[in-house]
Amino acid sequence: VFNAKTAELLSHHQVEINQKFPKEGWVEQDPKDILRSVHECVEKTCEKLQKLNIDITNIKAIGVSNQRETTVVWDRVTGEPLHNAIVWLDLRTQSTVERLLKKIPGRNKAYFQSKTGLPISTYFSAVKLRWLLDNVEAIRKAADNGRALFGTIDSWLIWSLTGGKNGGIHCTDVTNASRTMLFNIHSLEWDSDLCQFFNIPMDMLPKVRSSSEIYGLMKSGALTGVPISGCLGDQSAALVGQMCFQDGQAKNTYGTGCFLLCNTGQKCVFSEHGLLTTIAYKLGRDKPVFYALEGSVAIAGAVVRWLKDNLGIVKSSQEVEKMAAEVGTSYGCYFVPAFSGLYAPYWEPSARGIICGLTQFTNKNHIAFAALEAVCFQTREILDAINKDCGIPLHQLQVDGGMTSNKLLMQLQSDILCIPVVKPSMPETTGLGAAMAAGAAEGVGIWSLNPGDLTPVTCERFQPQINPEESEFRFARWKKAVMKSMGWETSEAPANGGTSIFCSLPLGFFIMSSMIMLIGAKYISG
Repeated sequence: VFNAKTAELLSHHQVEINQKFPKEGWVEQDPKDILRSVHECVEKTCEKLQKLNIDITNIKAIGVSNQRETTVVWDRVTGEPLHNAIVWLDLRTQSTVERLLKKIPGRNKAYFQSKTGLPISTYFSAVKLRWLLDNVEAIRKAADNGRALFGTIDSWLIWSLTGGKNGGIHCTDVTNASRTMLFNIHSLEWDSDLCQFFNIPMDMLPKVRSSSEIYGLMKSGALTGVPISGCLGDQSAALVGQMCFQDGQAKNTYGTGCFLLCNTGQKCVFSEHGLLTTIAYKLGRDKPVFYALEGSVAIAGAVVRWLKDNLGIVKSSQEVEKMAAEVGTSYGCYFVPAFSGLYAPYWEPSARGIICGLTQFTNKNHIAFAALEAVCFQTREILDAINKDCGIPLHQLQVDGGMTSNKLLMQLQSDILCIPVVKPSMPETTGLGAAMAAGAAEGVGIWSLNPGDLTPVTCERFQPQINPEESEFRFARWKKAVMKSMGWETSEAPANGGTSIFCSLPLGFFIMSSMIMLIGAKYISG
């Protein structure tokens, strides 16, 4: 909850959402868990406000910010989800992608990029929805009967909070729609040709609205009757919360993944260096749409969780910083956390994670350092691509997200980029962006987005502390490691479920010729 006049954070509450991993590469969440977490956050925050003697009737508007691309399908009659949500970094759709590419001349991943800004990838919602329709009978039946509704998490939440099966509003905003691969980012409409290509029934799709307008009213809980009037995908919300309203301003958010967005103004810039073109925001029904170039990294904060949950070498995120600081170097060890393939700028789903450059001297502290360094190197790759596409190098990088509390990481980032890194003292930038959009909506009008009215944000700056030559040397070694991570996986498993030694032709010849020589030798000796 924010003060609309000063942008001051008044109170907050957060609940961690469980992820499920039913198979290797599969990532799911329970849509009802997500909804429960929202209800809990609303109630607990209102309790905290009352303890601070702040009247909750002063809350005038609600904004929604959400993980993008994550796909939910539910029944409009019962209000029940028909499957767990398929999370943005889920990889189960690789075979679906391969099948779709066969329908495209030259298997060109960028075939729809001029319409959508996106390459065909496991990342985006259309492919996840296609998989659900192909593999979940309940969803296929509901779609045939006209009962299935599709949405990203914002749609599911807004529909549920505004009444659900009793008149809930089925909508999304332009920023979330632009991540589905079904949306034309020029006409700002669902594209019938794209829906036909992916074979998606258009009556499943939510109505697309601007990022700042009244969608409906809360129908239950402590905030009953308060309008929901802001909606932005999380990365767009962070861009707004960082007040990057000028052409050329950029921010990097360090969450589960890492997302660098650069505002390109009202012009749609298409990347020649592996970046996505996406909608930054449209702050009002009659306001212009703004675009951004985006570099997406699948694994950032998730690498710390992996060190904790999978390897068990740390007990908390804070411990990673302490361990890395103890050694102050990776000692030549490089970590490419391509657990879900590589996103920007490579878009290489066959890549898998590797740790290389190990020696007998390497210990868990060096691996912790290499994991933090990996986040910084991935950001450097994206920043280089943005600088090439925009033609004007960024002179500083504005940052936000949970990982920015790690001061060693922020210093490493500045060292590897060779430019200052600027971190706002108020960490909830994504929430702030959603609140700004909600407060500025027509019919609410309590938050001015005029440049002169925006409150300056206090920041902490990190300056580069190593020479550029050392930074370039370490970055070159990282890129060498990236090359070694590629080509590990294929979407087609061997027919017998295992690998035959005869899959290798030279090895096959060797074994066959050895057998012939043995038989020949036996014959001669006989």
